Amino acid sequence: MAAVTVLYGEDATVAPDAIADRGDLWLRLDDLTRATGWVLKAEGACLGDVCVPIPEEQHGRFLRGTGDDARFNLPELARLLSMPVVADARTSTWCFGESAASRAEGADSLEAPDFRLPDLAGAMHSLSGSRGKKVFLVAWASW
Repeated sequence: MAAVTVLYGEDATVAPDAIADRGDLWLRLDDLTRATGWVLKAEGACLGDVCVPIPEEQHGRFLRGTGDDARFNLPELARLLSMPVVADARTSTWCFGESAASRAEGADSLEAPDFRLPDLAGAMHSLSGSRGKKVFLVAWASW
């Protein structure tokens, strides 16, 4: 058992008693809820009004232990929901991304919004000026 940082949505949460094991991350049920909002119920894993049933034949891939020792395998839920998962063993950090399907639900189109930025020479360029052309964007952030 070791402390891991779980990046889920816009939150970073430390789970002090997590078990990382070959691509799986087993969290205590209270840490699961605190880090992600997911709650284990009789219907399955639930987030608000949405419940994802846990396939009976795969129960052991999602749950282990009982009572206070019960643990949930968050990456297995992410795989079921087609959410990307990245783990960094060096920093004990696990990042869970949004599935492509859920990102597409709120999108009006697949067209990127227009913006203007200067190039290295200071000349301004807009994304709309390149519509219909292939564009390679490089982004960087210091945080």
